Amino acid sequence: MKNLNVLSTLPTRRWWTILLALLFAMSISAQTISVKGVVKDAKSGETIVGANVIVKGTTTGTVTDVNGNFSLNAPSNATLVVKYVGYQDAELPVAGKSNLVINLQESSIALSEVVAIGYGQVKKNDLTGSVVAVSTDKMNKGLATSFTDILSGKMAGVNISTSGGAPGAGATIRIRGGSSMSASNDPLIVVDNVPIEGSGVNGMSNPLSGINPQDIETFTVLKDASATAIYGSRASNGVILITTKKGSLKQKFAVSYDGSASVSTIAKKVDVLSADQFRSFVRDYWAGSPSVTALLGNFNTNWQDLIYKTAWGHDHNLSIAGAAGKLPYRVSVGYTNQDGILKTSNYSRTTASLSLSPTLLNDHLKVNANVKGSYSTNRFADTGAIGAALEFDPTQQIYSASKYGNNYFMWLKTDGTPQSLGTANPLSVLTEKRDVSYVYQSIGNLQLDYKFHAIPELRANLNLAYDISKSDGSTTINANSPISYVWGSKKNGAGSYAPYYQKKTNTLLDFYLDYAKTFGVHSIDLMGGYSWQHFFNTSWSSTVYTDNVANVPRVDYPTAYQLVSFFGRLNYTLLDRYLLTFTLRDDGTSRFSKDNRWGLFPSVALAWKMKEESFLKDVSWLSDLKLRLGYGQTGQQNLNISNDYPYIPTYNLSTYNDAQYLFGSQWYHLLRPSYFNTSLKWESTTTYNAGIDLGFLNNRITASVDVYKRVTDNMINVIPVAAGTNFINEMVTNIGSMENKGVEFTVTGKPVVSRHFTWDLSYNLGYNKNKITKLTNSNDASYGVPGGDISGGTGNKIYIQKVGYPVNSYYVYKQVYDTKGNPIEGAYNNNATLYCDHSPAPDVTMGLSSRMNYKQWYLNFSMRASIGNYNYNNVQSSKEFKNQSFTTGSLKNLLSTSLTTNFMNAQYISDYYIQNASFAKMDNVTLGYNFDKFLTSKLRASVYGTVQNVFTITKYKGLDPEVSNGIDNNIYPRPRVFIMGLRVNF
Repeated sequence: MKNLNVLSTLPTRRWWTILLALLFAMSISAQTISVKGVVKDAKSGETIVGANVIVKGTTTGTVTDVNGNFSLNAPSNATLVVKYVGYQDAELPVAGKSNLVINLQESSIALSEVVAIGYGQVKKNDLTGSVVAVSTDKMNKGLATSFTDILSGKMAGVNISTSGGAPGAGATIRIRGGSSMSASNDPLIVVDNVPIEGSGVNGMSNPLSGINPQDIETFTVLKDASATAIYGSRASNGVILITTKKGSLKQKFAVSYDGSASVSTIAKKVDVLSADQFRSFVRDYWAGSPSVTALLGNFNTNWQDLIYKTAWGHDHNLSIAGAAGKLPYRVSVGYTNQDGILKTSNYSRTTASLSLSPTLLNDHLKVNANVKGSYSTNRFADTGAIGAALEFDPTQQIYSASKYGNNYFMWLKTDGTPQSLGTANPLSVLTEKRDVSYVYQSIGNLQLDYKFHAIPELRANLNLAYDISKSDGSTTINANSPISYVWGSKKNGAGSYAPYYQKKTNTLLDFYLDYAKTFGVHSIDLMGGYSWQHFFNTSWSSTVYTDNVANVPRVDYPTAYQLVSFFGRLNYTLLDRYLLTFTLRDDGTSRFSKDNRWGLFPSVALAWKMKEESFLKDVSWLSDLKLRLGYGQTGQQNLNISNDYPYIPTYNLSTYNDAQYLFGSQWYHLLRPSYFNTSLKWESTTTYNAGIDLGFLNNRITASVDVYKRVTDNMINVIPVAAGTNFINEMVTNIGSMENKGVEFTVTGKPVVSRHFTWDLSYNLGYNKNKITKLTNSNDASYGVPGGDISGGTGNKIYIQKVGYPVNSYYVYKQVYDTKGNPIEGAYNNNATLYCDHSPAPDVTMGLSSRMNYKQWYLNFSMRASIGNYNYNNVQSSKEFKNQSFTTGSLKNLLSTSLTTNFMNAQYISDYYIQNASFAKMDNVTLGYNFDKFLTSKLRASVYGTVQNVFTITKYKGLDPEVSNGIDNNIYPRPRVFIMGLRVNF
């Protein structure tokens, strides 16, 4: 015991001496020194710009400069961790050294260097087709309910336009323009090897919103046929491959939370006459009609202010990832609730996902199991209220004591009964109508990849997948509401109830064998497989009046079709410089007759990695140079019609609202024949592509240029036919050809790389020109097919499909103007001959993204532009001619432009309303701050603020130049959104 207490007998002075000695020794061992060094490529010896150098176990770090050099302060016994994209992480002890040389080895399996392609992966440097891959952590994000919200403007040749500003609104995606006229122009979307149904179900405004953007890790867009042909019949319009986030064996247990709150306001309103202006106009214009001026009220009502509001929203996402033993996993849940700026509109969604990816049998069996589910509720506001707010008399009151209209003001006849031809009270259109849907969606797959023990170069891959969507919804109009008297009600003042239901099921089986081996300077990868897909759809809808809600008839309409495919691919590489890819897919569809059922779609692509040649290998400033050449064919059998059996005679059963036959006192549904065509066959698209990939200064600057031509033959079109020819006056058939030609350019770079400040910049440009080359078998150049219904008049159409012109060219009269530049009513050039004038499709699209980091601050923004697109301003054409200000016992307001245009009567088909809708938009700006330690040392966080839909530069006279189909008719305004968000990781 005495020995144990020996220290207690030491004098106090000696205690202090020992303590100071220990502290001095510790300070010596952990002395902070200035460490300098350079980071190089271990193979080439070239310096690496932008590598992250971090003191292990701390948040202290820096970035290598333009010469690959770095400098930081670190303990003399510290270890430095060096990371750079495409290289293996390196750790190097400082060991008291002040000058270090750190060599990084290239990583052949780095995730960022591996690109997903159809039925497999390939190193980015070995791509032969036009393929673009990007990870979501490099994208600027605003309020995103769908992946289209964050992908817009990020890739050359990929044009994304939302249908409007409603919460959860859908989007139109076009890759290198459209390849068809009547058939689908939507790209194939594949999520974790599951092709998802692009058309959605009734009540689902955006079929892509079931995938939570927070769960997405990478996008890969396949553009040319040499890349897409492996998907055959569904890939004529390109392919978007989405890979979601997963756990890994190396990952420690991690929890992430991402939440935000948003405020949305209307960015712009349509300029209409104020109440005082309208009173003055009516008293002047209708001075000779006392019965008209007597209709004026004494109120000053701004109907647009009444239907719009400031909208609030919030979004929350929580994920857990890690590995339980040898079982990597990731689980996530998300919830979004977003009010719309148009009153009564709301969108809410709950999502959940589970991913398991174990490796079994001594790394010979890889398993990927994924399940994603979503449940969304959508309260749709009737966008008819937008048009009603523009034209409803601003001198009238909002509410009324009349027994009609549920206390809302409405127009009455002289006998005091409701006026059925007037405009409905805008506010009542929203509050007296309830349109709500409940949508369930689930996507899942089980993928088994087995590497044979006896032949490790041979793999077998089996993928079983499903995509299920189901919707329940209804539309209810209150009895005695203003809209129950106007807008074509069959029962004067009776309310209505219209329920609907739809379910779509897509099941998939894919199986393929893959053999990959290297023989000296030769490398081959040979793959062959089989695919089976079954599509089932059933739906019903009905409408009853509220005096008969108990008797809702239900007639289900089930339909199905299937695809069977055989496919193969050969990748061959010589000397790691010369690459060849050949694919072949044979598709069979039940939508065509047995004589036309199968379509064969080949492709071939060549690539030359010139940088690997001896005459360029030592050029230090050039880090990549590759030439690509591709050719391929894809097919189309997505008819864009409801009939899955267009080659056989079928009958349609009339619904509750359609034709019925009265037999005695009982109404009976009718069976009516539909059109059919036994000769219907595959639409085919042939693509030619040439490209070049460039990299400079160790890929600090990268660029790519692609030139392409796409030719579509045997286009599937719905054309008019003579009455009695095919039961009805139209038929679906193969006729016509069209082509798209274009150029794409992308450049990315790091203009600034320093210790505290980095700047990443990305710019893309796409040019596309579309033209119809054939519409009839006789090559009749004068033949044209009208289309594009517009508001106003009876049966007016604004498009025409005509040889030599783009799809959906506007077909209008050439307006004549006076010496002051004002249009002259009814005066047209060339004896009032219609002519083709522009189209909705842009000639050029551009995107610009910037990401700046200064210490722990970051500032990001995204911009995009569309040039050469024109809109038909249907709002202006239908709401600015003066004679419409009085219509059958009611007054209608006018646009302010009516005072300068001075049209008395409608001029619907004048090219005056074909307006240049080119624009540049700042989509979002984000300012944020990263906390290395948040509350505790284990928490890392980021706080950010975002403004979305910041500004728009355009000459377009309408509310918003971004109109997906080019016909601007009261679209839901896109709001300006202010977001505050928090991300936490621990």
